[in-house]
Amino acid sequence: MKSGSPLIELREASYTYEGSALPVLDSLSLTINQGDYLAVVGANGSGKSTLLRLLDGLKLPQSGSVLVGGLDAARPENALAVRRAVALVFQSPVDEIVSSVVEEDVAFGPENLGLSRPEIARRVDASLAAVGLDSERGRPSLFLSGGQQQRLAIAGALAMEPSCVAFDEATSMLDPPSRLEVLDLIDRLVEGGMTVVHVTHDMAEAN
Repeated sequence: MKSGSPLIELREASYTYEGSALPVLDSLSLTINQGDYLAVVGANGSGKSTLLRLLDGLKLPQSGSVLVGGLDAARPENALAVRRAVALVFQSPVDEIVSSVVEEDVAFGPENLGLSRPEIARRVDASLAAVGLDSERGRPSLFLSGGQQQRLAIAGALAMEPSCVAFDEATSMLDPPSRLEVLDLIDRLVEGGMTVVHVTHDMAEAN
């Protein structure tokens, strides 16, 4: 997909949680182009996390539509393609670790795509290098620091070779040095042309 072309389109998308009288997202229209950096800032309960889950099909709009690469995210046959296109990185890195060894954790997603061993190895190498964890590839995942674990989660997302990485307050549980490491990594992804959606409660992070 060419830089600057539409990657994600929300067309009057709405979502209301069960038991709520008001929608958390109400007729939201938004276009995210390939290569865009979009920061989403708002109070708790304002719909930031719901928006991210609409972007990759974890939630489906109850009215309106979400298109990813021109595919309707609500159609079951598009689910895999949509989730490959938009990778989510959440608040708690521990909850995202699926393997006991760093390189095996990064390989998990590509393995589930049925890729060849050489292709999986290539993606693991590239993703670990991108987040600065090359030297930690053989370490137990749970022995990493909080910041390293979050970078491991990002490596796992990058190994899927998505068109967009969406961060859901990915620095909120980190100490200041680790937070700066992750923010620097996000900056480098943007500079490299990756489409990034960054949900945060901190206005300073949105700049």
